[in-house]
Amino acid sequence: MKKQIATIGIEMHCEFKSNSKVFSCAKNAYSEIPNCNIAPLDMAFPGTLPVLNKKCVEDALKISLALNCKQPEYMVFDRKNYYYPDLPKGYQITQMYNPIGINGKIDIEVDDQIIPVYIHDVHLEEDAASLDHFSFTTNIDYNRCGVPLFELVTEPCFHSSKEVSAFLEHIIRIYRYCNVSDADTKKGQIRCDVNVSIADYDALELGTKVETKNVNSIGGVIGTIDYEIKRQTKLKEEGRYNEVIQETRRWDEETKTTKRMRNKIDAIDYKYFVEPNIPKFKITESYLESIKKSIPRLHLERKFNYINNYSLNNYDAEILVKDKEISDYFEECLKLGVDAKSAANWIITQIMGYLNKTNASINDLYLTPKRLKDLINELAKGTISSKQAKEIFIKVIEEKKEVNDFVSKESAQISNKEELTQIIDDILANNPSQIEEYKNGRTNIFDYFVGQVMKQTRGKANPVLTKEILTQRLNNKF
Repeated sequence: MKKQIATIGIEMHCEFKSNSKVFSCAKNAYSEIPNCNIAPLDMAFPGTLPVLNKKCVEDALKISLALNCKQPEYMVFDRKNYYYPDLPKGYQITQMYNPIGINGKIDIEVDDQIIPVYIHDVHLEEDAASLDHFSFTTNIDYNRCGVPLFELVTEPCFHSSKEVSAFLEHIIRIYRYCNVSDADTKKGQIRCDVNVSIADYDALELGTKVETKNVNSIGGVIGTIDYEIKRQTKLKEEGRYNEVIQETRRWDEETKTTKRMRNKIDAIDYKYFVEPNIPKFKITESYLESIKKSIPRLHLERKFNYINNYSLNNYDAEILVKDKEISDYFEECLKLGVDAKSAANWIITQIMGYLNKTNASINDLYLTPKRLKDLINELAKGTISSKQAKEIFIKVIEEKKEVNDFVSKESAQISNKEELTQIIDDILANNPSQIEEYKNGRTNIFDYFVGQVMKQTRGKANPVLTKEILTQRLNNKF
């Protein structure tokens, strides 16, 4: 049996965020209350006309540029004609002939390797209503009807679920970094159509494409791909080539399998034509340039910068760039001259731990990068111990005071060598039997002496300096 290779293409739909919907004045917001965010246009009332949301256009162009696509000369919309209960007008306003971006290319990271991903096109359209199916009825929620929907269509350039998963994570970060969408799968803001085909490894043509519609989680996409590769490969290995047909399937979350929905012999004729109620307008170079300037440095560029220029390890750099707000905080620390590794350690361990515990945003954190710098400086000077620094960290946040308010002469760490040496000599002079035990090989008694120093200084002795002096005195003096 010849070696088989899977080829996968993805159609990724993402709901963009804006105050109003893409063509109507209705509020664009997630709500569990059905049919509360609707306007006459969403319901296709006679006499209503669409008005294009400028922010949605700019956000779509922003992502088109971020994906290195070619933008059209004119912004044009088309009608996709079909009747379905979730589409009151009987057609969808979309982009067929002049999408907002074509022929894009980005690099993603998979298992520490960089691979290219090719984008066929991206386009802006309106979402349809959502249907809730019950035993004998189907309810329609029109809140989603008219929500700005951004569709990204890749070339068939993936060969495993791991590659696709890395791609989806990468794109979601781009959407969040550019602040065009929360890309929250739990709120149904991301949906994917997954196309999988199997062919002989050296075949000149792709195998029969099988499409799985509306998979609404990354886990579901991974499950769909792995199941379809296994299912199609098994059929071909058993010689049942005629059973691998062009069809539409759905992902069943309960059984972790795909289920056949319908055949897809020919493409459906949607009778596309230009939307007559939205005049086309020219996309100028100056307009594109202004949008391009609003695109922040994206996560992969930042990650390599942290590793190559600030000597962070891959793990720490990856954590820092997962969230743009965390990355921005870290970069502000760098601008203030904070040591990169110290800043990264504090952000990853203490700050992110506190944010996760309190479900807070780093933008609302009272401990600004400047205050974190003050804390790290006091620790570096030896004024405070690591334990004290962690205590002050909490006090600064909760009491909303400055670091210096908690660093006093009484609470400061003892880092004066002469002062510590005198304290240690006094302790050693009062513990001759313990010294004898240490000299006879009971080296764990060393921790006893450290404990005595901490007790004597009420925990304020510099632990590193304490151990250094103790080692010297025990090995040389006694």
